[in-house]
Amino acid sequence: MYSVLNIIETALREDLGPGDITTNNLVPLDTEGKGIIIAREPLVIAGLDVAKQVFESLDPKVIIKPAYKDGDSIEGGEVVLEIEGRLHALLAGERTGLNFLQHLSGIATHVRSYADMLGDKNVQIVDTRKTTPGWLILEKYAVRVGGAYNHRMGLYDGVVIKANHIAVCGGVKNSIERIRNNVSHLVKTEVEVSDIDDVKEAIDAGADVIMLDCMTIDQIKEAVAFVDGRAVIEVAGKISKSDLIP
Repeated sequence: MYSVLNIIETALREDLGPGDITTNNLVPLDTEGKGIIIAREPLVIAGLDVAKQVFESLDPKVIIKPAYKDGDSIEGGEVVLEIEGRLHALLAGERTGLNFLQHLSGIATHVRSYADMLGDKNVQIVDTRKTTPGWLILEKYAVRVGGAYNHRMGLYDGVVIKANHIAVCGGVKNSIERIRNNVSHLVKTEVEVSDIDDVKEAIDAGADVIMLDCMTIDQIKEAVAFVDGRAVIEVAGKISKSDLIP
């Protein structure tokens, strides 16, 4: 499995290439400097440790003073962190460090706005595998920081029978039965359905989790009533904030 450090190294290689032409020709190597990152608007912070590693990989002696921690909500205009060290390192890592902070904080902030709406209701918001290639572990981390939960990390750590699998196997029931016959009983089986008939077939076949894909609110209510606690229900597709709380 790749690491966060691998992602950082790739990002820095993309930006720096053989070197920062501008800084290398304008700033003496031994010049020290200080940088301050300030929030432009209200947000939930995520990615502080990643940004820290960006600058530390360029200057191991850099001093970083975060004013907050990941998961904190702050207002626009507040100082997020201060950095002191070789100016070459600060300028080389500035854009990459900010890219990580901005992207991950954006995810955490958006997720928090949904999670706060649910409060203590018996409902969880979970993510998907629709991540930026190469950034999966970071983006899923930001989801957790925002107050939601991770679904499966990849194709390897959970059974999710989707429409293409069902088409190949000839139906919901056949798909579930094949999984039951070939996968350990310790692994839960999830199946994606798009109508109430498939919901009934999934329950009859013993699905552990049923994903209602792009169904209307009325269809979702009908499905929930039919399942009646016999399986975990996931709702995916075309869900807006107004749908979360009636």
